[in-house]
Amino acid sequence: MEETKQVGIWIRVSTEDQARGDSPEHHEKRARLYAESKGWQIREVYHLEAVSGKAVMQHPEAKRMLEDIRKGNITGLIFSKLARLARNTRELLDFSEIFNANNADLISLQESIDTSTPAGRLFYTMIAAMAQWEREEIADRVSASVVIRAKLGKPISGQASYGYRWVNKVLVPDPVEAPVRKLIYELYLEHKRKKTVARILNESGYRTRSGGEFSHTAIQRLITDPTAKGLRRANYTKRSSDKKAMILKPKEEWIYTKCDAIVSEELWNQCNAIIEDARSKRKRPAKKTVNLFSGLVTCQCGTKMYVPSNSPKYTCFECRNKIATGDLEEVFHEQLKTFFFSPVEITNYLSKADQMIKEKEELLASILEEEKKTRSDMDKVYKLYLDEAISSDGFRERYKPLEERLQQILEGVPELQAGIDFLKIQYLSSDQILQESKDLYSRWPELPSQDKRAIVENITERIIIGKNEVSIRLCYIPSSSELMANGERTGGARVGRKHTQSDRIYSGNTGWAGF
Repeated sequence: MEETKQVGIWIRVSTEDQARGDSPEHHEKRARLYAESKGWQIREVYHLEAVSGKAVMQHPEAKRMLEDIRKGNITGLIFSKLARLARNTRELLDFSEIFNANNADLISLQESIDTSTPAGRLFYTMIAAMAQWEREEIADRVSASVVIRAKLGKPISGQASYGYRWVNKVLVPDPVEAPVRKLIYELYLEHKRKKTVARILNESGYRTRSGGEFSHTAIQRLITDPTAKGLRRANYTKRSSDKKAMILKPKEEWIYTKCDAIVSEELWNQCNAIIEDARSKRKRPAKKTVNLFSGLVTCQCGTKMYVPSNSPKYTCFECRNKIATGDLEEVFHEQLKTFFFSPVEITNYLSKADQMIKEKEELLASILEEEKKTRSDMDKVYKLYLDEAISSDGFRERYKPLEERLQQILEGVPELQAGIDFLKIQYLSSDQILQESKDLYSRWPELPSQDKRAIVENITERIIIGKNEVSIRLCYIPSSSELMANGERTGGARVGRKHTQSDRIYSGNTGWAGF
């Protein structure tokens, strides 16, 4: 039996909203009714009434919520709209990344986003792209300032190279470390072994700046650093894509400025020539290739297809069926053009779903109008009473039915809103997600390979290669007829692009040559 999903409710209503009658109780009831319609269990309610949305990450309730997410106490958070979660874009992106990392869902009723559904999961893909874009924008601005500071010879970040220190923003030799740095070059020229140099230094009692022992990697780093010969190198490294290591930038981006030398250029060149000679004699391992659709491509005979090292094609080693990697990506790219739907299917489906939602929204509007009129009538009766135009009994007789009707309306509105929320999320992806998804088609060629792979993994169940067709089985959106019949947006749709003899080129063992 499937375990009931445990979720929390996030209540953040500003003082101004409360003054307009937008109460926390209203938001909580609306969220509870949505959870009930999904069969979820409410585990926690997080109250942040009258708290500004500019920065909520450090609020005790926000910290409690994130701790519950990390511990798995809740696996989803329901809130009325994204602005209620956070108005700060950076915090919204941070929330999304934390939830995604912990396999938890964000459910925004106003924007019709429910990441527990296949349609809503694309929200994580798009929000991650936004976060990456923002990080790159910040990195670009920082990089621009780094280049300027580096050209001026000013410190950029971190400590000065071993043997040096910063004095009034000028790099000068350190009286204690500089002799040791020079000794490293002299020992290496004599022994030609980095580990031997490290052992001699450690046995002699020399230590790194942090107090640790020298390693052979530290010795190589210090020897190859041109600062020792009077040429400080800056802006030459950056973080790798996985953020786990530093890698070199292209040499044309490196910046050199002069500084006081510790060793002669001749000694520096001799030591680096020895290192370069040793490096050239080592055979580097070949780079492992990860293809875009690895693990997802299956031949029509049921055998997994792989890309051999000597061929740019996915190959079935049973029946020798083949398709070029570039051609398969072209087919997949074409599927993104209509976001897995034909324009006719989108129009028909959305029109039916819109009509159903429109009817309920019209009912909600009429009820809200009635609420407004009822409140106005109550104000009029009360004014008559204050002006002594009616007696106490007359006031009670006129006011009480209005009060009872208002109470009925206030109790019914959240239930109706929850029903509309359920329909929107169940039948429709939010307009923003739909539009962003369509944009994937135009942006696809420029996307980095790791981003393409992430999208493929997120929406693709299997790709079947036949002799005359390519079928892409998606785990995202079923056909419009299935949607209306089942009343939900789940499951795996089979979207295939079939090819006849006239629109493909196939010759012998060359496989698919083009479409």
